Amino acid sequence: MVWTNYLLAALGAFAAGAINALAGGGTLITFPLLVALGLPPVSANITNTLALIPGYFGGVHAQRIDLAGQKQRLWKVIPAAALGGIVGGLLLLLLDKKVFEQLVPFLVLLATLLLAVGEPLRNWVVRQQNTDQKHESTWMAILLVFLASVYGGYFGGVMSVIVLAILNLTVSDNLTRLNALKQVIAFTANLAAALLFIFSREVAWGYVVVMAAAALLGGAAGGRLAGRVKPGVLRWIVVGIGLVVALIYFVK
Repeated sequence: MVWTNYLLAALGAFAAGAINALAGGGTLITFPLLVALGLPPVSANITNTLALIPGYFGGVHAQRIDLAGQKQRLWKVIPAAALGGIVGGLLLLLLDKKVFEQLVPFLVLLATLLLAVGEPLRNWVVRQQNTDQKHESTWMAILLVFLASVYGGYFGGVMSVIVLAILNLTVSDNLTRLNALKQVIAFTANLAAALLFIFSREVAWGYVVVMAAAALLGGAAGGRLAGRVKPGVLRWIVVGIGLVVALIYFVK
């Protein structure tokens, strides 16, 4: 029944919103769920991107204070993120759908592996900041942000992990401010791709509305659970789910 599909999508989006707030990797829940509910992979990917936009905005809003003094950086990376998101979105829309379908197992596996290394990467970022005196590499940051945003516009799973690594390599600042900058980049890339997607015929708008609302509620719930739930445990549960999903897609 249709209403049961919407209910499952809402529950999945709620869980994804909470997971994103606590550990990250919500896309590994919602994307395969939409495919399981009958949406073709391209449609599921586009619908998922649109549904999660409010969550990205919420992340930017929550860390807006940490963006103070980063105006010059924002003017440099936002155009790169927007252009990359557009390029990634165009690749998704213009290439044969079979290309994306064939890449899905690899994309899910890549996103899963990125989530798995997320915590070690964060620890590495902290160590680098404590030991290195590095100079900013503006053009390298712009180039790498563009490439990461192409990936984000095309699929978007766990893009934030890639961006955080890029910023640590090219920008000299503390982790909190880098994380805020990462939020803006991820939001910009996904928003740019989403603006393309709304004109396509691949959007399942019913799912978008239901999932967007549920993801916001899930994010709020996840924020309240912070401190009560161990993010590391939750992250490895999502990694396990991602590996199972990738294996299923490879078998298919």
